[in-house]
Order: sequence, then C-alpha cells, then structure tokens
Amino acid sequence: MSSTTTRHAAIFHGYGATPEDHWFGWLAERLDRTGVSTQIPALPDSTSPSPDRWATTTAEALGQPGHESVIIAHSLGCLTVLRHLASLTEPWRVGTLVLVSGFVDKLPALPALDEFIGDGVNLSGVRERVGSLTIMRSDDDSHVPVGHTDRLAHLLGTSALVVPGAGHFLATDGVTTLPQALAAIE
Repeated sequence: MSSTTTRHAAIFHGYGATPEDHWFGWLAERLDRTGVSTQIPALPDSTSPSPDRWATTTAEALGQPGHESVIIAHSLGCLTVLRHLASLTEPWRVGTLVLVSGFVDKLPALPALDEFIGDGVNLSGVRERVGSLTIMRSDDDSHVPVGHTDRLAHLLGTSALVVPGAGHFLATDGVTTLPQALAAIE
C-alpha cells in the first residue's frame, strides 16, 4: 500500500431502494471522476430490512473509517451508518459525512419500520470524530417529518441544509441528481 491515502466514498441507500435508484449512481459517477473511488453497497432485502443484516453489510463496506473516508447515506441508510459508527470501539474518524433525509425517531408514515428503528442510536461522541458534516432535508418530505431531520441535526450539533421541493430525495420526487451532496464533499 502506498504511503499516500486517497479519499474513498460509500453511498448507502434506504428502505425499498437499490444502488441503482434515485441520485446514487449520478453521485458515484461524479465522485469517481474527481478521483474519489466510490462504492454503493446493496443493503439486503431493502423492502423488508433486517437491522442485523444491514449492520453486517455496512460494517463490511466501511470497516474502520479514517480521515480519507467519505460517507453518504439516505433515509434509513443514515440510521444504519450512524449505528455502525456509534458501535466502533477503536478510535475512528470520518473525513466527510453527508446524511440526506436522516432520522433517529420512528416515522409516522412508515410504522412497518418501527422495529428496525427501535430506540434510534446513541450519538454521543460521533460528531467529534467527523471532519465535515452535512445534513440535508427538504421542506416537503412525505416520508420523514422535517422535525425528525432537524432533531438529528441538533443531536449532532449542526443545522440541516434545506433543499426546497425535493420531497424525500427520490427519483419519483424528480431527484435524480443531488449537486448539494457533491458540493458538500468537494
């Protein structure tokens, strides 16, 4: 391995999604073009997610992150990534963390996810290990109440970047590119 480290990114999708959906491929392609090697792990059974199986896949993809790590997550993928980071016992860092429509509280519109969400995650110590943190939400998200994403931002000591009219950042909301996420990484 060379003595220079290069940035690498992982994009985590959410409930009911695949790596091919929404803006994930667009962002991966843009990052790859700038020299940031990017992967989009397929979280198993996304329409019937298992916290344990998602945790295993996330751990395999991220391992022990370092300052060169860039992590982008959407919706339920945010909770999964935050749980992974909170579970790490060895010292870790993340260079850039971008959370899109993230939450740690149960969703009134999706009671099927109550068991997965459970009590959320203890975020103590997470913010101190993240270099650049961006939390994004829309002003008209039909899946995740804006107050849920604002609460997550508050728990992580920041405020959310609002992207007007983006819904839940899905292709069906017209979101197939996400330049705000790219700008948060560059």
